[in-house]
Amino acid sequence: MSIQHFSPSTSPDEIAAALAQDGVAVVDRMVAPAVMDKVAEELRPFTDATRLGPDDFSGRKTRRTGGLIGRSKTCRDLVMDPMVLATTRKVRSKAMSFQLHLTQVIAIGPGQEAQPIHRDQWAFDFFPFPQGYEVQCNTIWAMTDFTAENGATRVIPGSNRYEDKLQFREKDTEPAEMSKGSVLFYTGSIYHGGGANRSTTTRTGINITYNVSWLRQEENQYLSVPLEIARTLPVELLRLMGYARGAYALGYVDDLRDPIEVVKPELRNSGLGDAETDARMRQQASEFLKQN
Repeated sequence: MSIQHFSPSTSPDEIAAALAQDGVAVVDRMVAPAVMDKVAEELRPFTDATRLGPDDFSGRKTRRTGGLIGRSKTCRDLVMDPMVLATTRKVRSKAMSFQLHLTQVIAIGPGQEAQPIHRDQWAFDFFPFPQGYEVQCNTIWAMTDFTAENGATRVIPGSNRYEDKLQFREKDTEPAEMSKGSVLFYTGSIYHGGGANRSTTTRTGINITYNVSWLRQEENQYLSVPLEIARTLPVELLRLMGYARGAYALGYVDDLRDPIEVVKPELRNSGLGDAETDARMRQQASEFLKQN
């Protein structure tokens, strides 16, 4: 099964349908290559200072730089991309809300061996989620061209429907080849891994992932983004970072305060969150209690 490619004008419904079927999809030339160059420039002090990975899974010739919201204004735009958010909303529609899970530049250097094939949702203590219940919708933005030779992400299309804890090798996968500025969508249930870099150049991508709000984030956004920077960010981004409830009465602060008050005291209200979300969650909780 090959990886489906789409244009930037494709609807989120079509992308979500492809993810439901295959667990993976590529949107070609989602942004101009110049956008990726701008990200690289903003992050260069941090990527240059990042150490190589400490083990085979993270990659001993791979650098992983996180904390992108606090370090790159352009990355904030990528995190809030309307198509990505709309697609994510449809992929994890069985949960009340979703949040930012991880932001990371992954630079696979020459000579890096292929990463072990895995499912990203194994990060949640290897919990066996029901098949068809997607807890993650993930993206990798190509900062350089992705090729089979330079370490393009390897995936097994359709493996989102496979049993859990299976073992695969690189030869069982397909390379997600794409040009600079393109984006790879994949679910938390797809079997995948970083490819081996057999070229003389570094393959670089921006990994931005989202998960359902009742699960812990892989990257701690509250500590990764300094409070003085968080106070300057838009409310919509802050809520996506986790300054919001994940479900009814889940994630409030002390005396039932909305988490957004920690960074935006002027938004104080009398409920557990913003009025629209509060009403929707109260209704959902009420309906559930009536049915059970």
